[in-house]
Amino acid sequence: MAYDTDLAAKTVSAPDAADSLDDASTLVLGMGVAMPPAFMAALAERARERRGLSRLNLYYMHGSRAATETILKPELMDVLKLNVLFMSGHDRAFAEEGLKRGEVWVHFVPSMFHQVGRLLTEQIRPDTFVTTVSPMDRSGHFSLGTNPDYAAELVRKARRVIVEVNRNMPRTFGENLLHISQVDAVIEHDAPLMELPSHAPGAEDLLIGKSIAALIPNEATLQMGVGGVPEAVLAELRGHKRLGLHSELLSPPMIELMRRGVLTGEAKTIMRYKHVFTLALGDADMYDFMDDNPSIVGYPATWVNNPAVIRKNRHMISVNAALQVDLTGQVNSEALNGHQFSGTGGQLDFVRGAYLAPHGKSFIALHSTAKGGSVSRIVPQLANTTVTDPRVDTQFIVTEFGMADMKGRSLSERARSLIAIAHPDFRDSLAAEAKAIGLM
Repeated sequence: MAYDTDLAAKTVSAPDAADSLDDASTLVLGMGVAMPPAFMAALAERARERRGLSRLNLYYMHGSRAATETILKPELMDVLKLNVLFMSGHDRAFAEEGLKRGEVWVHFVPSMFHQVGRLLTEQIRPDTFVTTVSPMDRSGHFSLGTNPDYAAELVRKARRVIVEVNRNMPRTFGENLLHISQVDAVIEHDAPLMELPSHAPGAEDLLIGKSIAALIPNEATLQMGVGGVPEAVLAELRGHKRLGLHSELLSPPMIELMRRGVLTGEAKTIMRYKHVFTLALGDADMYDFMDDNPSIVGYPATWVNNPAVIRKNRHMISVNAALQVDLTGQVNSEALNGHQFSGTGGQLDFVRGAYLAPHGKSFIALHSTAKGGSVSRIVPQLANTTVTDPRVDTQFIVTEFGMADMKGRSLSERARSLIAIAHPDFRDSLAAEAKAIGLM
């Protein structure tokens, strides 16, 4: 190929790439599937040996298992400062281990997803960005594959860009391409991509999914989060027609609807016939389906998650999950027992964008209880915890016991409707507490 000479000149080993980082510099890593395992292993080794590296400011979202195996190590925390914008289970477990020792190993950085690209490029201004890409094509382009998210901006604005080429990374289209001329160094390393195990929806998920799907019309444009409820909703939509996709996340149940001819994009208002995403997380079959598929297009979260863009989709439907909802309609989707559980992510982006869209609807779903039915997820007040979605933004709140519409409702009306969809075991106590705080 015409660009083979350029590729050969820029190809380095993972240890050499890690050694090229300046001490006290700032590094951003690709998120989730795009985390570069060979580079991270080499970086961990350099930090462990204290080889010309006394401190490194490190930023990323949603750490993978590869992070657990490399950089998420107690002995490295005096060298690596971890700044995480969305906590995965791996990040959460590591943070909890640090807190048990009386130390803070993970520093959470709150941000709405559509603002992350700007935050990283304007406030953080990284010295180096490293991410996983697909192999270079004959025109000299790599693809960001599953993760344009913040990568699509950082590859153009970071001072240095290092890519880890993995032949398992699918080649995808959109604002997702990176030319060899824009790359400073190339690492070659093939490894299985991170996969998200699929879990069959539970009985509560199926009830919630059925009630949400009943309000989704043909020709709607969808955004779905991850978990049992979105899977249940998507399964209920198999008989729908001409649905579209404009979603932060691309997941395997969406691929099933594409294969069935349900998700076609033909009725979308913008990007017709295109399935728009900003990050993909699934299994090997999904990654194979994405590869060289021109209907699946990835764009940065700055655009995909921007409420001003989301609102352009007629009949925009947003479905996301929550940990807690209080009786005024405030939603907590990211903190648990006083600790950061996940992150703000793009939930509020789509809650706002979907409601602003013509005939759009926003759904927040949650099981009515947690801990084996001993704790109500609908609570009197969100005290001493995070508010992900303000009460002025929420629309439909859904549990297995029904649906409550928050829009246009007074505080007392909201309280009554939310108590009605709480678990029966907690309705009396919620009513008493609502009266005590003046809601009813």
